[in-house]
Amino acid sequence: MAKQTTVRLPDELADEVEAVARVKGTSVNALIIDSLAAEIDRVRSDKEFTARARELLQRDKELLDRLAR
Repeated sequence: MAKQTTVRLPDELADEVEAVARVKGTSVNALIIDSLAAEIDRVRSDKEFTARARELLQRDKELLDRLAR
């Protein structure tokens, strides 16, 4: 299953993305998917990022718990 979304790219970046995809012999869609997957892998190994994510999730949980009372 796939979710469709719209991404607005600045013209210059869109041109560069299209050129890179053409040279790699892939689609812009596949290049964007691969790039996002690589970024997610990178932040998963970033200890500061994961600590901030845990803090935010904990605050959200506390807020939801208060609202559920």
